Amino acid sequence: MILDLDIGNTLSKWRLKDAESSEIRSRGAVWTREEWRPGADIPDLDVVEAVRISSVARKAVLAQTVALLQRRVRSVHVARSEPEALGVSNGYREPGKLGVDRWLGVLAGYQLAGGCCTVDCGSAITVDFVLPGGQHLGGYILPGLRLMKESLKLGTRNVAIDPDSEADELLVPGARTVEAVNHGIYMAAVSAVNRIYSEVCDREGVSLPLLLTGGDARVVSRGVQVPHAVWPDMVYGGLEACFPLTAAERAGRMSGAPTVPRRVPLEKIRAGLAFSMLL
Repeated sequence: MILDLDIGNTLSKWRLKDAESSEIRSRGAVWTREEWRPGADIPDLDVVEAVRISSVARKAVLAQTVALLQRRVRSVHVARSEPEALGVSNGYREPGKLGVDRWLGVLAGYQLAGGCCTVDCGSAITVDFVLPGGQHLGGYILPGLRLMKESLKLGTRNVAIDPDSEADELLVPGARTVEAVNHGIYMAAVSAVNRIYSEVCDREGVSLPLLLTGGDARVVSRGVQVPHAVWPDMVYGGLEACFPLTAAERAGRMSGAPTVPRRVPLEKIRAGLAFSMLL
C-alpha cells in the first residue's frame, strides 16, 4: 500500500492507495499534530510500503512525521518546491518559498491540461497560473471562506455555507445576520476568483482551463463563471506525478483526474472583463 499525506497547518488529509491496482482503498483527515498515532490518526503502517508527503506545516511537524515513518516504512518521499519540475518553471523569485501544496497543484494541473489556472479553496484561497509553455506566473492568496467569517467576529463562525446551495441563493441580500455574512464572504470569494482569472488571461493573451480543489471548492465552484472542473485529489495528483510508484502513475494517469474543461474563447473573456469595468 501507498500512504499519501497532505499535511496542512491545522488539518491533515491522508489516503491509502493499492500499489498493484492503483485503487484508493481508504481516506481520512485528522488535526495536524507533531506525534502521529499509526492505526488511529493514520492507517496502520504495517500495510504501508511507501509514503509520499506534501506538508505546509511547521518544520518540526514535518521532521517528526518523517522520523516516525522512516522507522516503520521502507520508502518515504517528501515533496518540495523546486525551481523546475515536470516541464514547469517555478515563477517565484525564491522557488523554495512557494507553498508545496500550490506547487503540486500546478504540476498536476500542467500534466493534465498543459497551461491552466489552479484554485485551492482551503483556509486561504490560492490562485496560480501556468502558461502552455510551462512558465508558472506566480499567483494570488486571499482569505478563505472560514477565515473571512472569523475575522468579522459576529458569532457566526460555526454556521457554514451549505455546499448544496445554488450560487443565485448565495448572491442575494441576506435577511439575517448569518445570511448577510455568508452571502457577503461568498460574493467576495467568487468575485475575486472570477476577476483574477479574467485579468490574467487578458494580460497574457490566452484562455486557460480552470481547475479547483480544496475543502470549499464545491461551493466556490458554483459561482465561477467559466467552464471549470473540481479535482479533490489535485495535490495528491502532484505527488503521483513527482513520485510515480504504480504502473498507472508511470503511464501518466493521476487518480481522480477530471475531464479537462473546455477553454472559453479569449474574446469572450475580454468582453466580460470590459463589461464589468464599465459597471
